[in-house]
Amino acid sequence: MSTDSTTQLQGWIDRLNAGDETAFDELIKHAYLRLQRLTQRMLRDFPRVHELESTGDVLHRAYPRLRKALREVPLTTAREFLRLAALKIRQELIDLARHYFGPQGEAAHRAAALPPISTESAAVPADDRADSTHEPSRLLDWSEFHQCVEALPPSEREVFNLLWYHGMTQAEAAAVLDVSVPTVKRWWLSARLLLQQSLHGDMPTP
Repeated sequence: MSTDSTTQLQGWIDRLNAGDETAFDELIKHAYLRLQRLTQRMLRDFPRVHELESTGDVLHRAYPRLRKALREVPLTTAREFLRLAALKIRQELIDLARHYFGPQGEAAHRAAALPPISTESAAVPADDRADSTHEPSRLLDWSEFHQCVEALPPSEREVFNLLWYHGMTQAEAAAVLDVSVPTVKRWWLSARLLLQQSLHGDMPTP
């Protein structure tokens, strides 16, 4: 996301507050695309999930909830939108992990019925050959990761929101937060160290 994109977000918010409902659709689309990218990233190592349901189906269910959540909170600045969007995206990703591989998750009941994934195919890297034993714990690791992000101190959490959930550069995040790049670097490092401690050094790769 560039500074121009942040300016565009602010323009949509200003238009929305002036009564232009089309601007709300643009804001939702922006948040939805980030959710889509992060969902694909989270599920990319789990071929069995795609046996159960496509990413598009998952996102189709998430869209109205995201829309409702963002509609309920008045927004005046791009920073407020980015903070709220990151929160709602994080909640959707936690729900997604629980939906598939929580104790009562759909995959926990259905994975046993799926045919085994071949471990002999040279076309599939070894790390991608997740089975029904490894997939649940890995997705639950993701759920724990997102919950630990929510527990970060406010400054660290907001920087993590911008860099990880919204894909900003450190310079772009500094502009949104109106702080120096070294400050963003310090908060980013602190956030990562705190997450590594909470997750016992096993932080999912972004």
